[in-house]
Amino acid sequence: MTDDTGKRLFFALDCPPAQRKAIAQWRSELGLRTGKPVPADNFHLTLLFLGDVPLAQVAGVCDAASKVSTPGEALKISLDRLQVWHRAGVLALAPEQAPPGLLRLVYALEQAMLPFGFEEANREYRPHLTLARDFRAQEPESATPPEFFLHAERFALFESHKGRYRTLADWPLI
Repeated sequence: MTDDTGKRLFFALDCPPAQRKAIAQWRSELGLRTGKPVPADNFHLTLLFLGDVPLAQVAGVCDAASKVSTPGEALKISLDRLQVWHRAGVLALAPEQAPPGLLRLVYALEQAMLPFGFEEANREYRPHLTLARDFRAQEPESATPPEFFLHAERFALFESHKGRYRTLADWPLI
């Protein structure tokens, strides 16, 4: 889909700059020899991938997102597990256990997006922060276990364009 007809969109929790830097530094210490590292500027925790959205629907998507029931408090997600998703070819940081508020937010977004008919919305949700794509190896050894906390006070709608992510709109969780 081209920019003239639509945008490739997803909802996510953004990763603050200082945390992006810390995660990128930790990832570099893994000495990865396979895969394509995700640029640190693109680190985020996906809530719901929408895929290609026609331009005519973007305003409606934003309106629906603005009415989503939020946790009423900031979300603190522990990214304490390094995982390889072999089928998807992804190396990711994930929480051992997702906070209930995060799962409720994702469910509320899924429900709000149902009228738009996005096919991707039917996948099982697995919270994660992607470190590398096209990763075709076993889980790398880490001298230091991952102990990152993603603290989010807002959720956002992002556009993916030519390998870069940009925020189109965001909403408070509190």
